[in-house]
Amino acid sequence: MKKIFYSLVLCCAGFIARADVQLPAIIGDHMVLQQKSKVTLWGWTTNPTETVKINVDWDTTHFKTKAVLGKWSIQIPTPAAGGNHQIEFQGSKNSIKVSDVVFGEVWVFSGQSNMEWSGDQNLQESLDEMPNANNKDIRFFYIPKATSSFPQEDVRAHWVVCNPEAMKSFSAIGYFFGKELNQKLGVPMGLINSNWGGTPAEVWTPEDILAKKTNLWEAAKQLRPNSFWSVYPGLNYNAMIAPITSYTIAGALWYQGESNVGQYKTYAELMETMISSWRTAFKNNFPFYFAQIAPYSKYGENNFGAKLREAQTKNLGIEKTAMVVLSDLVPDVSNIHPTQKIEVAHRFASLALVKNYGQEAGPIFYPKYDRHRVEKGKIRIYFRELNGKLVAKGGDPSHLMIAGEDQKFYPAQGKIDGNTLVVSSPEVPNPVAVRYSFTNDAIPNLFSREGLPVNLFRTDNWDN
Repeated sequence: MKKIFYSLVLCCAGFIARADVQLPAIIGDHMVLQQKSKVTLWGWTTNPTETVKINVDWDTTHFKTKAVLGKWSIQIPTPAAGGNHQIEFQGSKNSIKVSDVVFGEVWVFSGQSNMEWSGDQNLQESLDEMPNANNKDIRFFYIPKATSSFPQEDVRAHWVVCNPEAMKSFSAIGYFFGKELNQKLGVPMGLINSNWGGTPAEVWTPEDILAKKTNLWEAAKQLRPNSFWSVYPGLNYNAMIAPITSYTIAGALWYQGESNVGQYKTYAELMETMISSWRTAFKNNFPFYFAQIAPYSKYGENNFGAKLREAQTKNLGIEKTAMVVLSDLVPDVSNIHPTQKIEVAHRFASLALVKNYGQEAGPIFYPKYDRHRVEKGKIRIYFRELNGKLVAKGGDPSHLMIAGEDQKFYPAQGKIDGNTLVVSSPEVPNPVAVRYSFTNDAIPNLFSREGLPVNLFRTDNWDN
């Protein structure tokens, strides 16, 4: 019996020794660290006040830090993009070597199913790309679906060098975005996938922050429980975002909103709250680019889908945000998952190339309503971010409605006049309001000269 007891003691002592210095999953072999930055490395120790030494092969400095209550962290400068480096973490009882570390650009991809969509869901664009998906300069960190009532410190994931099978399971938008930036910038890309189909934005926002905003909390209570995803505030944030908030990132892409059409009145404030909370947690005022939800015929009555897109447009007032409009990329409005993800990724990539990296890229300006003027039975619409003339593809401008003081809308005709749009209808001799593409499933035909769709708009704020 004594021998068994001593053996158990030795085994436990050996385990403690091996576990003296511990690292989170995101700090591991094949990881991508943000280039030309001060990145945070962190972990835990079994000794609450352990001194941890960190040696990196790109710097002769001997870094060290002391744990506080068993947790340690340190900031270390990183050089310009490059690869195959090594980091050693040493405690008094053990050391951990992390190999094949590269420096590049790190982006987070989050939201619901349109961001999650991949070859695993038989997305043909991803399946066709698989034979080309061997690239040591693209690295995936795929956070599995999880929820938690409290913020977690780690996730069950690991970095994977891009290969066909890993790419098949990864967000198509995330992969094609990373591929384009890798090609255009010539630097490694670290792609962090953290999404869950069907989820409302409330679950990606810290519960304690939402609880302080009565209107947002009351709106969250209206979400219907679902057996496939959570609707309770903070549960996905706690398990799938909080554990990586010490990791240095270049920016985030977001594609979500389909599950919040019923909360369109509070969605703009909700997203502003979520974005702010993420930036605070990451200690990083990173760029946040989002996709406007696409046309879809089954959002129900009262144009909830259009009103949600309108709310998303309001979020462009938040610093360092940008939006891609997708109204021209929907072959089937009865499918909530449009299949053209490569073009969505390209539009996101163009935003990042221009705004983050100062590169020339494809067009990034989606014309938006600026102001209007009533002119003898007509209304003239002025636009911002037009960059030239308006273009109507396939005929006269479509999906226009006009109304008078009675707030009854009638189909309207539109005429392009230089960089303005003149709207009228014989049914409305004294118009006061115009709506463009303001239905759930409208696929309108107005574009900039550069080929990007005009964003939906309405000149009124009526409830109908």
